[in-house]
Amino acid sequence: MSEHYKFFQNRECEYFPCHKVKNDENFNCLFCYCPLYALGEKCGGNFKYLENGIKDCTNCLIPHGPKGYDYIVSKYGEIMELAKKK
Repeated sequence: MSEHYKFFQNRECEYFPCHKVKNDENFNCLFCYCPLYALGEKCGGNFKYLENGIKDCTNCLIPHGPKGYDYIVSKYGEIMELAKKK
């Protein structure tokens, strides 16, 4: 069974690749805007907070790597908890 749904690449995007990488052949654009951003410190990525409180994910490649899809899907439960009406 193929898993092509886990990978998408848009080489025509003016930002491609949006992170510095050695090889852009396997750069995955599927999660262009990372759904893990909302998890703050619990995202598991390589990020830092800027002085103004904004999360800087410049050095994170989780959503763009070969196992990014599976990792992000594994965190959907936590994302859904954020969206629940309390």
